[in-house]
Amino acid sequence: QVQLVESGGGLVQPGGSLRLSCAASGFVFSIFHMGWYRQAPGKQRELVATITSGGGTTYADSVKGRFTISRDNAKNTVYLQMNSLKPEDTAVYYCNAVFGTTRFWGQGTQVTVSS
Repeated sequence: QVQLVESGGGLVQPGGSLRLSCAASGFVFSIFHMGWYRQAPGKQRELVATITSGGGTTYADSVKGRFTISRDNAKNTVYLQMNSLKPEDTAVYYCNAVFGTTRFWGQGTQVTVSS
């Protein structure tokens, strides 16, 4: 059974940090490209960051220099380190796994940035 389980979300003040984790199971994690997406209320889901099976990374312009995506293939886990958080980063964050036409999604974790 395929599972992507996100954790690490919560309430944080502007300027603060959070580290999201996504634990994967039920598929060969190391060959999948992994990504983080987010969806704010009333908005479309948007790509935040990706990391390929080889470790190459991409970021949305809005998070460059503040967020870092990484993966640990030994732990079947992908991470998103989020620093200098802003209120506009408030959203549900989703983990995504892609290999060819195969795509899996996690259930999401809420991140709220507010004073």
